[in-house]
Amino acid sequence: MKYMLIMRATDESYEAFKDVDFGEIIEAMGRFNEEMIQAGVLVAAEGLDDAEEGVVVDYSSQPPVVTDGPYGETKELFGGYWIVDVASKEEAVAWAKRAPMAGPGTKCEIRRIASIDEFPQDNEWIKKERAWREATGQL
Repeated sequence: MKYMLIMRATDESYEAFKDVDFGEIIEAMGRFNEEMIQAGVLVAAEGLDDAEEGVVVDYSSQPPVVTDGPYGETKELFGGYWIVDVASKEEAVAWAKRAPMAGPGTKCEIRRIASIDEFPQDNEWIKKERAWREATGQL
């Protein structure tokens, strides 16, 4: 089963890390990523750019409204993610608990990634996606 471990942080947690050497952060994340690689569970991992560089598309109205970052009232922002392929939710939680993240407001949200096999296989769009995944080596 695949799970996404989503790094979440608040303004308070970003403030707490503003004086931490970025090299130390890279070193800690690198060691953690290497542990997951060696264990054979890491599928993907990416950090996200600063929220000031992002946009939000709000579908509450038509046409959708696009707002440039930063987002004002946002209480938490995603900072990056890992995708792990593990046997259970409990194993995903165990990996998340080992992540080098600490500080006020810092969290990791864990969400299972639905497999294409869970969708109706006779659906035209699922068939097209399956063919694309097979052609690109994802299945």
